[in-house]
Amino acid sequence: MQAAVYIAVPLISRFPDEGVLTPAYDDNGFVQLQLGLLQKDIHLANAMINDKNGASSTEDAMSANDLTISADLTGHDKGTGALRTRRPVFVDYLPPCNDACPAGENIQAWLALAQDGEYEQAWQELVKDNPLPSIHGRVCYHPCEDVCNRAFTDSAVSIHAVERFLGDMALEKGWQYECAVEKTGQKILIVGAGPSGLSAAYHLTRLGHSVEIREAGPVAGGMIHFGIPAYRMPRDELQAEIGRIEDMGVQITLNHRIEDVLSEKKDGGFDAVFIAVGAHISKKIEIPTRDAGKIFDAVSFLSDAQSGAPLKIGRRVAIYGGGNTAMDAARTAKRLGAEEAMIIYRRDRDSMPAHDFEAEEALEEGVKINWLRTIKEIDQTTFKVEVMELDEAGRPSPTGEIETLEADSLILAVGQDTDTAFLEKVPGIEFKSDYTVVVSENMMTGHEGIFAGGDMVPSERSVTIAVGHGKHAARHIDAYLRGKSYRRPARHALIGHEKLHLWYRTHAPKVEQEKIPVNERQRGFDEIVQNLTEPEALFEAKRCLSCGNCFECDGCYGACPEVAIIKLGPGNRYRFDFDLCTGCAVCYEQCPCHAIDMIAEPGIGEAGG
Repeated sequence: MQAAVYIAVPLISRFPDEGVLTPAYDDNGFVQLQLGLLQKDIHLANAMINDKNGASSTEDAMSANDLTISADLTGHDKGTGALRTRRPVFVDYLPPCNDACPAGENIQAWLALAQDGEYEQAWQELVKDNPLPSIHGRVCYHPCEDVCNRAFTDSAVSIHAVERFLGDMALEKGWQYECAVEKTGQKILIVGAGPSGLSAAYHLTRLGHSVEIREAGPVAGGMIHFGIPAYRMPRDELQAEIGRIEDMGVQITLNHRIEDVLSEKKDGGFDAVFIAVGAHISKKIEIPTRDAGKIFDAVSFLSDAQSGAPLKIGRRVAIYGGGNTAMDAARTAKRLGAEEAMIIYRRDRDSMPAHDFEAEEALEEGVKINWLRTIKEIDQTTFKVEVMELDEAGRPSPTGEIETLEADSLILAVGQDTDTAFLEKVPGIEFKSDYTVVVSENMMTGHEGIFAGGDMVPSERSVTIAVGHGKHAARHIDAYLRGKSYRRPARHALIGHEKLHLWYRTHAPKVEQEKIPVNERQRGFDEIVQNLTEPEALFEAKRCLSCGNCFECDGCYGACPEVAIIKLGPGNRYRFDFDLCTGCAVCYEQCPCHAIDMIAEPGIGEAGG
């Protein structure tokens, strides 16, 4: 006959009448449940525990705010006993924030340092992958936060805000990049001083190469400078981060347009070339006009506004397009004195390429958005627009219904093209139909030694993607110059929220960054979104759940009933004493970030964790 098993559970108020289980009370007011041989008895014990909260299942109990998932009494004995059939192992998973970052940042690592108050070390960890944190903390659209597992508890960690905090602190305190690599004696020419070119220059310099950037424009920064208004990206911080790259020894030559890249490579004695000229040319569209009024392209308009050039846009301004550039153009027009700025876009808001917060801020500032409209004809200041509707596939279709709008000028914001004509004579280089340059997996064009990246290659376009291209290209250029090939290291498996074992329930929503009041924004181009204070940044960093990687919370150490987990000291995690471990999996269940897995005991059992 199998011996009875006794467990202690919190006192339960009522029991079913089947008479299967007989409650007995211990000295502490806990109920001892004698479990018989029948499986249904064990399930019934679970049901009674859940019934304490009026819940009929584990999920219902969780929704009743229990701190821990009710124990599964059918499985707690698995692997225990005289013969261990499974054992715990420490594992590392890939957090979704790291996976989603186009720049390849180890976000979890630098957040961990920040939450310990080690801000300079956190910044140094961050800039191993991205040299421009002050910029990215402002202009990146933070796809990392879209996949943050913390959102399933309350709200995503405000990663970009902590990144900006670290970036601005670095500028304030004068922190410099660590760059102690011996020089290789090899030279690389970079064409274009935008985010991709700057990133490549930084990483190549850290790898020991000498780098010169040649830029056609009067200032470095590319579309960050010419296409993003100062109320989103202040120029002092932009130029300060570029200046720090120059301080590494990177030479930036301005007002130098390259027409013959092969001659420049040969004459300058360069061993390789990275081309990152961006996409600065506004797309053109055909609109029937009887007598056209003032028509601007968005890129030139934003650039002229940044430089302070006089722009006569009139009292009413129409903007044609639905992307982030259209939103910036409309908001800039309001700051330049337009009483009315209206966006005309042929799809609805859900289909709009602009990020939602961009549209929300534009609407807050009084920008009007005419959804599902397309311009059919312009006659001086009169615009005939046709009402559109979306078909089942989400494509806009004309309805034949015509409306009339009045505007003194029109800004075209329908996308950008890249100017790659200067590469057409280079043997081996191929182009897509939109004039973007074809590159291989190693970012090299069809001409050996010439690499390309950023907005000028087929890819999604953003500042962070461009910076990621620069880092990726630098790795491949370095390997090419050393006669090797670069292979990205293998990545760990991705950790989803469903794998976390959160034995705590907290409500600590993210800190919202302060913004200057709406009624003050249109007085100039002062930055709208404010920085976090140090206490706010510290709080935000501590909201990270360390998904998939041990952060030494001692949950396993405190929960092990056999004292089989040994602490190895700060930063060294733990180890298991398998002479004591029974394979009960309590450590696995108590690890909130799923840094422990259960595997089959070698030569004996099957994994069940």
